[in-house]
Amino acid sequence: QLQLVESGGGLVQPGGSLRLSCAASGFTLDYYAIGWFRQAPGKEREGVSCISSSDGSTYYADSVKGRFTISRDNAKNTVYLQMNSLKPEDTAVYYCAAWATPASYYCSALHYEYDYWGQGTQVTVSS
Repeated sequence: QLQLVESGGGLVQPGGSLRLSCAASGFTLDYYAIGWFRQAPGKEREGVSCISSSDGSTYYADSVKGRFTISRDNAKNTVYLQMNSLKPEDTAVYYCAAWATPASYYCSALHYEYDYWGQGTQVTVSS
């Protein structure tokens, strides 16, 4: 069974950090672009960051650029999202997703491109 599992969410004060993990089971992430998305109550799902399968090309939304870093460890079949300098507006459920794109040097911030999704992990930034 193909599965993605996110972990690492929680409650953090403004200015704090969290590292989210996205672990795959039942398939290898080597050939997939991976995206991180978030959805706050009453808002649409937003593409936060993504990383290509091959050369590690990355994308960041303007709202997180300079604060978030995406990385992948294919040996552990896991992708990470390091989130620093967190703000209350970062509060959302964060999802990771895998896209079996043939374009190994590309990833996408468009949620409908992605084939597999995790169940999400809650991130709450509040004092």
